[in-house]
Amino acid sequence: MTVVRLGAAFMMAVLLPVSALAQVDSEAGYDAEAALAISQAAVGNPLADVSLTDSAGRSVRLSELGDKPVLISMIFTSCYHVCPAITRHLANAVEAARDALGEGSFRIVTVGFDTPNDSPQAMAAFARRLKIRDPDWLFLSGDAASMKQLTGNLGFVYFPSPRGFDHINQVTVVDRDGVIYRQVYGADFDLPWLVEPLKELVFDTPAADRHVFSGLADRVRLFCTVYDPTTGLYRFDYSLFVGMAVGALVLLVFGGWFVRETWRARRQGQG
Repeated sequence: MTVVRLGAAFMMAVLLPVSALAQVDSEAGYDAEAALAISQAAVGNPLADVSLTDSAGRSVRLSELGDKPVLISMIFTSCYHVCPAITRHLANAVEAARDALGEGSFRIVTVGFDTPNDSPQAMAAFARRLKIRDPDWLFLSGDAASMKQLTGNLGFVYFPSPRGFDHINQVTVVDRDGVIYRQVYGADFDLPWLVEPLKELVFDTPAADRHVFSGLADRVRLFCTVYDPTTGLYRFDYSLFVGMAVGALVLLVFGGWFVRETWRARRQGQG
């Protein structure tokens, strides 16, 4: 059932109303399998270091975001249903991920790819309409050349249609080294599809980089933060600590018994 659902999600993700190296010929029709292949081929690419503009009119280079994992979502602001719905779902997922991984552990970037219309002002209005006021969430736009480079780099497939644009629905997960790590598909993806790759990136602390004890808290959170399908949220699982406590108690009792018996045997031998 899970395999069927995953397959369906992949295929449904690529036909949504919403120009580029990854653009598909609209006259030839939208090939969902080809779009998915293009998207998956982008995994492992170094993120294109394009210069974009934030909603306040400031220049932002994507290389400036490389000190922590980044989620990249592509939208167009004149889409009044699907793109807002996708972004709302992403916002809910981000909130849950922050609960599990900690505030400030990753960034989010929403990019408007409709260059004639997705101005900084339009991106600011889009963020206001969705009530997103997150300092770690940037709404960016750019010129046609930058957008062509970025969409091709991300494997983001789209083309003009009577509804505006048809496009693959994906959130791209980029690691702190600026390499595309994972693609998450669907308008209403399951929370673990996004949080699990983020967990791998946020809590992966090489021993050469940090002292073993300084990373202990992160390691504990990595293994103790689990998804609860009944609530649709991540929670802290204390069973690891319960198991450790029980194990320590058993060792303590056994150790006490062993020391006592050893001491008693020596007393008897001396007597």
